[in-house]
Amino acid sequence: MHLYIAEKPSLGRAIAAALPGPHQKGQGWIRCGNGETAATVSWCIGHLLEPAEPARYNPAWKKWCQEDLPMFPDKWEVMPKDSVRQQLKVLESLIRQATTIVHAGDPDREGQLLVDEVIRYVGTEAPVQRVLINDLTPAAVAKAVQAPRDNREFRRLSHSALARQRADWLYGINLTRFYTLSYQRPGEQGVYSVGRVQTPVLGLVVERDSAIENFEPKPYFRIEAQFAAQEDEADQSPFTARWLPDEQFQDQLDEENRLLDRAIADQIAADVDGRPGTITESRFRDRPEAPPLPLSLSALQIEAGRLFRMGAKEVLDTAQNLYERHQLITYPRSDCRHLPEGHFGQREQVVRAISRVAPDLAEACQQADTERRTAAWNDKQVDAHHAIIPTSRPSPNGALTATEEKLYGLISRYYLMQFSADAVHREGRLTVRVTNHKFRATETAILVPGWKTLELKLREGRNDSSKAPLPRLDKDEPVLCSDTTIAERKTQPPQHFTDATLLSAMTNIARFVTDPNLRKTLRETDGLGTEATRAAIIDTLFKRDYL
Repeated sequence: MHLYIAEKPSLGRAIAAALPGPHQKGQGWIRCGNGETAATVSWCIGHLLEPAEPARYNPAWKKWCQEDLPMFPDKWEVMPKDSVRQQLKVLESLIRQATTIVHAGDPDREGQLLVDEVIRYVGTEAPVQRVLINDLTPAAVAKAVQAPRDNREFRRLSHSALARQRADWLYGINLTRFYTLSYQRPGEQGVYSVGRVQTPVLGLVVERDSAIENFEPKPYFRIEAQFAAQEDEADQSPFTARWLPDEQFQDQLDEENRLLDRAIADQIAADVDGRPGTITESRFRDRPEAPPLPLSLSALQIEAGRLFRMGAKEVLDTAQNLYERHQLITYPRSDCRHLPEGHFGQREQVVRAISRVAPDLAEACQQADTERRTAAWNDKQVDAHHAIIPTSRPSPNGALTATEEKLYGLISRYYLMQFSADAVHREGRLTVRVTNHKFRATETAILVPGWKTLELKLREGRNDSSKAPLPRLDKDEPVLCSDTTIAERKTQPPQHFTDATLLSAMTNIARFVTDPNLRKTLRETDGLGTEATRAAIIDTLFKRDYL
């Protein structure tokens, strides 16, 4: 018997629909076809197994006692979860009958482990294949089913998930017991949960709140001077430049090179006011900017949080609905922002589908240059799953909610950006030396919006802060300082975390670490937690009254 094991019932039904009929449904399985082509599709319901409790290893560990800590199992065990024990029995029976097994868990670490652990728990001599399904539309599922791979190729994903699971057990159980028992001695009540990921995340918030609470604003001074060319034939447009700190004033600067001494500021202004100067640097260029890559889950959560004030869990739940129920987007729990090169051939169907599902993007779809190929399509950057993009399905299963429309539109815009021209920025810089002081003026403007027309529509009401054009002066041209101003500012405390900025901090955790070796290691990882668990970690901290 050919047996497919999906991660959840919805995926199982999608696989069965892609297999030849007739279809016969049973309790926890669907039989497809007859004779040699017959296959059975079954499924897990999330994790059917869970790590064994401490008492399973040692009865004495059932009681919380500090003398038993730390607890390290000699041989790791898993146990059936009571809530899904019946489905595990269904799979046990089917696995024992199977001549070939096809692993159809979600295309990520957790999905790999989830089915692997059931196969290991039951035990089988049957060969195991792997199919990767990122898109639940019938054509995409049928294509994936026709391209199975050897499941052993994905062993490292399973091992990675298993390492995380065991680290969570060791860290969470041992430290939760230790801190709870420590707090109970002085009379505190309750359980003090400690987690391998939740506790560092909580630490980020605690440190940020502490920095805000203890922040003392300090005045600093910004010096600006107005210059104009001295030559008659030169461009006479005046321009404003800002003082550049240098080595001689290091003792009067803070860590961000801001001048803290008013008397020094007054002296610099007096030194240059009315004095001639010289252009020491003149640089003007038009800089192209390629479109941003399509979205991963973290990038989607951060953007949706910033633009729509959606919480991380709300984004994940909405994206999951767009994937499973409506089949409008590809697998949402992805940490990848690239696409397989073979997917380029589907671009026109996807663009047509976007114009049908999101009519406000119809004009952008018509203008899409589908011959353009950005760096997003790169097989070397794609592993088990790819970036989140729209599917070729031209309509949802039922009406979309307002939140689903927003998220689908955001994902679609990032996809359409891949078929838009580069944005072109006009940039300029003039550096002036007056006596022994340097001043710098810059200009920025968007010369060709390109893909930014899609981005700007998401940010209605937010003006582009382009600066006025600078005069086109050459190096060594003389200028005259006609005026100076000193603006007093105050340093600002860091901002409180929001869902979006906390997610960004978890994803880029290395920048919060001072140890250079740890920072280097963390830069090579995906950050704190995984794409699929970060929202749940934040949610857990709220539920446990830590945030």
